[in-house]
Amino acid sequence: MLIVTGVTNARTEAANTGIKQIKRTGRGYRNAHNYRARILALQT
Repeated sequence: MLIVTGVTNARTEAANTGIKQIKRTGRGYRNAHNYRARILALQT
């Protein structure tokens, strides 16, 4: 069933792309806290 609302998931896809980019380039994070902080900074 398709529900047409006129809403897209562009923001979610953009966030996922940004997180994946951080994951690819962030191999040098010393711990998970720094990785999480970088992701949260991306969202602001």
